[in-house]
Amino acid sequence: MTPDEIAALGVSTDLTTAAQALGIGKSTAYAAARSGTFPVRVLRVGSRYVVPTADLRAALGIGAA
Repeated sequence: MTPDEIAALGVSTDLTTAAQALGIGKSTAYAAARSGTFPVRVLRVGSRYVVPTADLRAALGIGAA
């Protein structure tokens, strides 16, 4: 994903999109989220995983939008 695409995500994104931005496969991302080893903060909202895009941008070295 490009920095512009990441900036367009808004305040948060789903785990699959965050994984794509980080170059991680979907299965690996879900396993890492379950075990608490995903490279950025993951919030559990009901049955969904939500990733704050500020954390994602920081991990990728992209400034705030």
